[in-house]
Amino acid sequence: MINSEEAARAYCAGLADNQALDRLQKLADLVAEENERQNLVSNASLDMVWQRHLADSVQLVGYVSRETPGQWMDLGTGAGFPGLAIAAVRPSWEVLLVESRKRRVEWLERAIKELDLANCRVAGSRLEDVKNFSAGIISARAFAPLGKLLKLSARFSTRDTIWLLPKGRKAAQELAEQPVAIQEMFHVEPSRTDETAGILIGQGTPRLS
Repeated sequence: MINSEEAARAYCAGLADNQALDRLQKLADLVAEENERQNLVSNASLDMVWQRHLADSVQLVGYVSRETPGQWMDLGTGAGFPGLAIAAVRPSWEVLLVESRKRRVEWLERAIKELDLANCRVAGSRLEDVKNFSAGIISARAFAPLGKLLKLSARFSTRDTIWLLPKGRKAAQELAEQPVAIQEMFHVEPSRTDETAGILIGQGTPRLS
């Protein structure tokens, strides 16, 4: 379990090279700076930014092959987690950040430029207005309840799409409330950064009633 800033940095170092670690630190600095202008994350969490936000995001790459997985689609990216952090540690992976709030879109575009992430772009619109394409990975940290999330995003999935959905303390509960087909598609993995939190992991196209 990652339970300190030192442990979080060490964990990220095991999944990223020095350049990527530098990008993560710069991302942390950019978030802290922007947080004075708009509420990206809670101020209290900035004291544990590596544990609460960076390592919490980066842990998702551990569930994906090191090879380019196809476009990574991050829903409701907000402050940039997990999508922007993923793009920072895997510059060869194509990452699409979906965010509808104008100020957040402006922030994400500015952060992408500051971090020099040619692999990352923002879809500044509601998910319903994003054109269909086949995503290799779909992630969402705090986008919507599971049922609604799947209904909105299933059209971007194929039988090979991997779903990585950090759901906090309600991961198992949200999954248990879904139809059997969805329960069979996903399983819960414990978060490395919070012993009370879980990540819903699945593959394929959801069978929705």
